Amino acid sequence: MEPTQQPRFAFGTRNYRLMFIGLAVLAAGFITMTLDTADYGEGFLGITLGPILLIIGFLIEFWAIMARPHGPAPIAADATTRETLAQQPAPAAPVVPTYKR
Repeated sequence: MEPTQQPRFAFGTRNYRLMFIGLAVLAAGFITMTLDTADYGEGFLGITLGPILLIIGFLIEFWAIMARPHGPAPIAADATTRETLAQQPAPAAPVVPTYKR
């Protein structure tokens, strides 16, 4: 019988919070651009504030994806892994090919 393992998610709770904040900022940027009353959205809201909010939202999304969820990666500490790593031979030196012309 195999031991049960906890499911591992790609992102932590901090990452998901940042993602939801980024989505909210993106939605606010799109809504801000539609609220512009000038012709064809050429006012301050449509040309300046909305796109700035969109850029900020995309930067938050990028940060949410790239941020580490828990810090450094965990090191395997179980006995089986330590024994397996100890038994593996050291990597051999690369063989230099000998070509003759």
